[in-house]
Amino acid sequence: GRAGGAGRPTGVRACAVAFRAGRDARANAARASAVVRAAAAEGADLVLLPEYAGAFDPRGVGRDLAEPLDGAFVTALREAARAARVVVVAGTLVPAGDRAAGEVVALGADGELLGTYRKVHLYDAFGRRESDDLVAGDPAAPPLVVPVGGLAVGVLTCYDVRFPESARRLVDAGADVLAVPAAWAAGERKADQWETLVRARAIENTCYALGAVQHGPGVTGDALVVGPDGAVLARVDAVALATAEPATDAWAAADLSPAEVAAVRERNPSLANRRYAVVPRPGPRA
Repeated sequence: GRAGGAGRPTGVRACAVAFRAGRDARANAARASAVVRAAAAEGADLVLLPEYAGAFDPRGVGRDLAEPLDGAFVTALREAARAARVVVVAGTLVPAGDRAAGEVVALGADGELLGTYRKVHLYDAFGRRESDDLVAGDPAAPPLVVPVGGLAVGVLTCYDVRFPESARRLVDAGADVLAVPAAWAAGERKADQWETLVRARAIENTCYALGAVQHGPGVTGDALVVGPDGAVLARVDAVALATAEPATDAWAAADLSPAEVAAVRERNPSLANRRYAVVPRPGPRA
């Protein structure tokens, strides 16, 4: 496989994308596929697209925007991943009874579905109620951690980043990279909170953290690649991107190294020094 890239047998070139999805899954699929191809042409091994990349409406998401995993969006992404020989992680919406579920897909460089993660923490905060339209994932479901080059990438999404136990559970399962696709609702101090939380999850777990974002009306926050010491290695100013003419998509890119994770964990063995375990509460929330 391509993962690792030429001259990087264990390292990974990661891209966290600032992407503006609309309600049309086929249009989103075409643009997302173009982003995957362009990032791969610049050496990417891993491309992270945001939450609800398949279809998004900042006023709310529900079953009217959902499509199954064999629908237009994921099918197009699988073809793009296979053609570009890159791993792709992206958020989408799938039908779930009379509601929908926020599902993150991880696609291998051969285009195969490596696994899915269903959003556990629904955004019932800041005046929103995702639980009116979405079904939550089971917190006890196996964590989604996929190999990319010499690294292991663990998946959570958006509001999950406010719950440090979500990230810690992935690290306990072997992750040394956290992939956080988001559609971060705009509001007072929300962009600062997004960056602070992504960096905190990297610092406390001594791991890389990638944050991919929706950009445009109703959402905020930069696309970020954060190192295991909390330093921001790359960013896309999503607000500036959203107001640019013409509106476009872009990505933050950086090289991730297993040796850097090991070095930071040697200097700061906080994972080894911890005294508490993370245990999921049983059952999904209705």
